[in-house]
Amino acid sequence: MRFRLTPRETSFYDMFAASADNIVTGSKLLMELLGAESSARAEIAERMRAAEHAGDDATHAIFHQLNSSFITPFDREDIYKLASSLDDIMDYMEEAVDLVVLYEIEDLPRGIEQQIEVLARAAELTAEAMPHLRTMDNLTEYWIEVNRLENQADQIHRKLLAYLFNGKYDAMDVMKLKQVVDVLEEAADAFEHVANTVETIAVKES
Repeated sequence: MRFRLTPRETSFYDMFAASADNIVTGSKLLMELLGAESSARAEIAERMRAAEHAGDDATHAIFHQLNSSFITPFDREDIYKLASSLDDIMDYMEEAVDLVVLYEIEDLPRGIEQQIEVLARAAELTAEAMPHLRTMDNLTEYWIEVNRLENQADQIHRKLLAYLFNGKYDAMDVMKLKQVVDVLEEAADAFEHVANTVETIAVKES
């Protein structure tokens, strides 16, 4: 790691960790949605909305700190990109839950549980990785595994699309369900963006 003569603002590390922990909360709400009766989904969506607002607050706090700090722990552009990508994950997860409720989807398609399980695992890995930004140690396995999970999510997404277009659903249901699985795929992509940004930061700081 590069030797620095000036002190660095360290609160960013805690804020990134808090943002990632909130994403774990969101992934658990997604898992909860899977086993919930349709009548209970609106309440889950409300809790997800609260988590998404908490994520927005965490992102705004990072941006405020960035704008008011003379010295930052790593490049400003990378701080902005990491915060934005973490926020994107939460936005996509909240959107997926909201769509299920707004469209009054009764039965989620077979295989979507695998998609959500991948997101839950990526959330855990991301939350575990954020504290390591302080030292940049033990991060390689994190970004390798998240990239592997994103590839797995791509495969699951393609299988889900094939299932939706196999003729068992009417056209309107296909449109609704496709939007949900597409947004969950966007969340998987956002996890990869976070991992790639962490890799970039680690390389610069090495």
